[in-house]
Amino acid sequence: MKKVFFGLLAGVSLFATAQTAPTDSIPTNPQTQQNAAQRLLSSNLSQQGLTVGGYAEAHLNRATGENAKLDVHRLVMLFGYKFNERTQFVTEIEFEHVKEVYVEQAFLQYTIADNVNLRAGLMLVPMGIVNEYHEPTTFNGVERPSMDKSIVPSTWRELGLGVSGKWDAASLRYQAYMFNGFKSENDGKFLGGKDGFRSGRQKGAESMMNNINVSGKVDYYGLPGLRLGLSGYFGRTQSENDVEDLEGADVGIAMVGLDARYAYQRFTARGQFIHASISDAKEYNDFYEYTNGDGEIVRPDLGSALQGWYLEAAYNLLPQDKKQQLHAFARYEDYNTHASVAEGTVKNLAYDRDEWTFGLTYKVAPGAAFKADYQLKNDAVSGSQTIKQLNLGFGVWF
Repeated sequence: MKKVFFGLLAGVSLFATAQTAPTDSIPTNPQTQQNAAQRLLSSNLSQQGLTVGGYAEAHLNRATGENAKLDVHRLVMLFGYKFNERTQFVTEIEFEHVKEVYVEQAFLQYTIADNVNLRAGLMLVPMGIVNEYHEPTTFNGVERPSMDKSIVPSTWRELGLGVSGKWDAASLRYQAYMFNGFKSENDGKFLGGKDGFRSGRQKGAESMMNNINVSGKVDYYGLPGLRLGLSGYFGRTQSENDVEDLEGADVGIAMVGLDARYAYQRFTARGQFIHASISDAKEYNDFYEYTNGDGEIVRPDLGSALQGWYLEAAYNLLPQDKKQQLHAFARYEDYNTHASVAEGTVKNLAYDRDEWTFGLTYKVAPGAAFKADYQLKNDAVSGSQTIKQLNLGFGVWF
């Protein structure tokens, strides 16, 4: 089956237009930054047919007292097809850790008017920066920011329907969607713990829906070098038909995010803040409590609020007239999946974390970068030791 798949891939590639990286993928102007889907859509403006691209990253991680881990973290194939001047299809097929295969995006876009696009399918939830802009050459650091794993469960995508577009007169880009949501109980896994909502992602795989969730984002780019984002996500989790009317079978989620990106000459900076309030957390933890095979009571520890933020600054050490770039950066993160807890749940201080990351991103060509960084990871547990981690890697996007 794999031979057939790769044979077909090679065949269509002969007739496809390959993606290129005409501008820096860590741009000097965040107002012009594109993600993979946007690049596929814009590359097809002057032609019909198939466009092919991809991105990939490989990592080496070594934490305190552990052996080094090496991983082809992800290899993604991008396909875009333009049917006519109004209709396009975009998909991403992702191989993670060599052996896992996912569809990360698969949506149909129909242009209703110049600034209004109808979208339907598997799409990224617009929350924060990295969930939408996660191609490895669009961010500093070997790994994505940790809060974009634990607070925003990147890569967060679900099936939905909505609209997107730009209003250049007001310097605004907007997105508004209806999605299915997180699953309350997902193959024996529950919401909560150190990774918040992560285990509830359905990823478009035989997804279940009994509650509609809404999501939106507005980006403002009216000031030179600055891009500001305001995101929102509201709804309830999904539960099985036989329990959906019972108290505690699902929870309400209200998530709000603020983000900013700025660039001036060789200096760049970015930051984001995310807060999620959860209603019915106590009832959820009570409802899904169970006794395991050893006779131990196991109880989900979903908090009633999750919160995180980070700030990052970077400076290109090479002259601006050079094609290559060498970004030295520092990032501080503070995030907590037990920012508050409901009655009956004890705050776990191990979920209250902060991190420093110091590193270099060496852009040897547009769309290709070597990365190295060093991390100091802490939590709020009294007497806990700082985890020190070295990360090396490379990323490409074309």
